[in-house]
Amino acid sequence: MEGTKPKRYGSRNILVILGFLFFLAVIALITVGVTQNKPLPENVKYGIVLDAGSSHTNMYIYNWPAEKENDTGVVQQVEVCYVQGSGISGLAHKIEDINSYLNKCMDRAQEVIPKEQHRQTPVYLGATAGMRLLRMESSDLADKVLETFQKVFPSYPFDFQGARIITGQEEGAYGWITINYLLGKFNQRFSWLNLLPKKESLQETFGALDLGGASTQITFVPLNEQIESPDNSLHFRLYGKNYDVYTHSFLCYGKDQALRLKVVSNIQDVENGLLRDPCFHPGYEKDMDFREFFNTPCIPKDEKSFPFQRLKIQGTGNYSACLQSIRKIFNTTYCPYSRCSFNGVFLPFLQGDFGAFSAFYFVMDFLNLTNASLERVINKIQTFCSQPWSEIKTQFPLIKEKYLSEYCFSGTYILALLQLGYRFTENNWENIQFMGKIGESDAGWTLGYMLNLTNMIPAESQRNPPLTHSTYVFLMVLFSLIVLAVFFIGWLIFRKPSCLQKGAV
Repeated sequence: MEGTKPKRYGSRNILVILGFLFFLAVIALITVGVTQNKPLPENVKYGIVLDAGSSHTNMYIYNWPAEKENDTGVVQQVEVCYVQGSGISGLAHKIEDINSYLNKCMDRAQEVIPKEQHRQTPVYLGATAGMRLLRMESSDLADKVLETFQKVFPSYPFDFQGARIITGQEEGAYGWITINYLLGKFNQRFSWLNLLPKKESLQETFGALDLGGASTQITFVPLNEQIESPDNSLHFRLYGKNYDVYTHSFLCYGKDQALRLKVVSNIQDVENGLLRDPCFHPGYEKDMDFREFFNTPCIPKDEKSFPFQRLKIQGTGNYSACLQSIRKIFNTTYCPYSRCSFNGVFLPFLQGDFGAFSAFYFVMDFLNLTNASLERVINKIQTFCSQPWSEIKTQFPLIKEKYLSEYCFSGTYILALLQLGYRFTENNWENIQFMGKIGESDAGWTLGYMLNLTNMIPAESQRNPPLTHSTYVFLMVLFSLIVLAVFFIGWLIFRKPSCLQKGAV
């Protein structure tokens, strides 16, 4: 009996050591598993694009994974900020206002983007048709506006990449890239097609229709048709595919400039300084300086002295007469190609679906016509234009009078542009999808611009777990075997004393 005490004492020591080893092995197993599988730090880059349009400026903040896919970053919109005031072309004679013009939105950008990423976040300012017109009028003034922005931006904690006037061709092309990216046409894994009515189409991509205040763009991929005008042809390679794109921008045919063109084209109808305009509601009246209509390169400076300086516009609210007056600004009699849109510009046959955004969407959305047939669109605009101005103001008290008074013209102009200008008919009207947002991103040229620019931002190496896969598997197997071995040895030691007792009996 006395000889068994040291053996039991030794067994207890072994059990303590085994228990300690078991504990260490379990801790190591859990540590390796948790460390290897914990979420990796977010590796996101940010970019800012300022859309400096003819009537206003918007700031868009985008982000994308630093590990890019297929040479094009997976970019998404995270914030939009509307800059107060007019477009930057309106600052040409108020240069001092540029110093504070972007303050509110740039402060918002500092809140949205993590502070540690401010210095690495690129900012791009792209000016569109308003600045293109200013450059036509005075290149010195346009350069002065852009140079002033160049001087102001270093005061913000971001990486300013420059301010430039983008061409109409670029504006159309980037809009086309935006909607096709968001609709999943380049990469189906990021598809928002479920937001749109499903229909069969042989066309791989959507066409893009953009309408601003000073210009309008049409862009699409013609199928099995040569683009007869080289100036309207662009080539892209996106996500491993090649695209030959037709695009054209009609400067001066945005809805604001088109209204000026229409009014001036009706100058022969002015009597004693009064113009009865069918594109405004009955009862609407506006008195203005007639010379204001000539403060744009879109309207040739007529040296003729008019017998009046003040013009009073009086609305009559007649859709048919309004449409006829708008037709005058489209020249469809001359075409040097096999077929044209207007003003002698080549236009391939329309094919497939088109996304219509910017003012196309805003106007049609206001009129509740984004999903209507052509017949219903015509009837609704006809009824809307004939409503008395007093009723319209009562019905929409929160909308600024300037915008509210122009919806009759804008709706009629969109119909004229799409039908007479771009040759849409009752047969393919349903192919137009009026869109404001796709998912969480605005339809417009800025996202396409950002997508293009991310190709010039080097992709970072992917952040990997701390251990290689083979090392991780080896350690997990090793520690698991240690746990099993310790457990098995302990089980044998616990069994041994009972065996000895049976032998003693």
